Amino acid sequence: MVVSLSHRGNVEPFHAMDVLAEANRLKVLGIPVISMAVGQPSDPAPVRVRAAAAKALEVGRIGYTDTLGLAPLRKAIAGHYADHYGLDVDPGRIAVTAGSSAAFNLAFLAMFDPGDRVAIAAPGYPAYRNIMAALGIDVVEIELGDAAYLHASHLEAAHREAPLKGVLFASPANPTGAVIPVDELATLVATAESLGIAVISDEIYHRLAYGAPDTTALAFSGSVTVINSFSKYYCMTGWRIGWMVLPEELVRPVERIAQSLYISPPELSQIAAIEAFAATEELEAVKGRYAWNRELLIKRLPELGFPLAAPMDGAFYAFCDVTRHSNDSMVFARRMLAEAHVAATPGRDFDTRAGHRTMRFSYAGSHDDMVEAMARIERWLR
Repeated sequence: MVVSLSHRGNVEPFHAMDVLAEANRLKVLGIPVISMAVGQPSDPAPVRVRAAAAKALEVGRIGYTDTLGLAPLRKAIAGHYADHYGLDVDPGRIAVTAGSSAAFNLAFLAMFDPGDRVAIAAPGYPAYRNIMAALGIDVVEIELGDAAYLHASHLEAAHREAPLKGVLFASPANPTGAVIPVDELATLVATAESLGIAVISDEIYHRLAYGAPDTTALAFSGSVTVINSFSKYYCMTGWRIGWMVLPEELVRPVERIAQSLYISPPELSQIAAIEAFAATEELEAVKGRYAWNRELLIKRLPELGFPLAAPMDGAFYAFCDVTRHSNDSMVFARRMLAEAHVAATPGRDFDTRAGHRTMRFSYAGSHDDMVEAMARIERWLR
């Protein structure tokens, strides 16, 4: 038997998912693991979202849709930009996708060719790096060092080394939770445009900032590509439903690629997602619990020897320095899971150079679980 293996399969593993798999294995054995490893809300989708899905199932309405998504959902997303940001976005510029993961695939394929240089921040979400590497794109990881977020000066320096074709950033960011201030975001977008660098703004953690209102990169330019999802704030991770706001020139190229890769996003999830924008009261209560968890971790993690490596401005992550306990966060994470039965994500996922010093804790779970997790870690470290 002959097996052909592509070099694309040699990308770095997504260690958070490996940790989750091991945590699930222990749970099957009856071990009460508390997972702080994966950025997944512990709450289900809102009641009205589930009701819409149940109604659609009753009539059996599950099939292909237009590749760019149901017209009512695209209209609802456009309405969200008017209501939440005060922006007029044409529904024709919106592409509904099978989660933000599909959106990243489509953006990278439609915007970049193999060998193009695209900048991302380190630490940053590992799928950016891994997907682009698999596609043959030259990923330029900009080490933030003591900076909380990507600055225009970072972009200018990387562009001087060799011209960049694109830049991708997130605010609030994964894994740090850092939010780019409005004036800095405007400068970053303007600098990219002046240098001829295409911009992708990952806004999946919007509506989960704790100290400032959301600002979309679309407020500063109609040529940016914005990616968002119903997974985080809307508690719909497994529904695999996200969206893109595209420059007009990219709509048809994205549609052509998506027709062959995905045909369409899942119809059931699209029908349900239309109702998500009307569930704010329920979802704000969930966000209130995240804020409660956040206050707990801001206090407890430094007490346990995990100083914060970045401000916890948004999302539901605490990014910590673990060097008081270990200089190898991979080994430390495995031990903490095996011995304390608390799962967290080693920093290598987010930074291949300096990630051995850091770890990410997700606080999207119940408050009782967060309290118990801190107690377990404290007992384990004694």
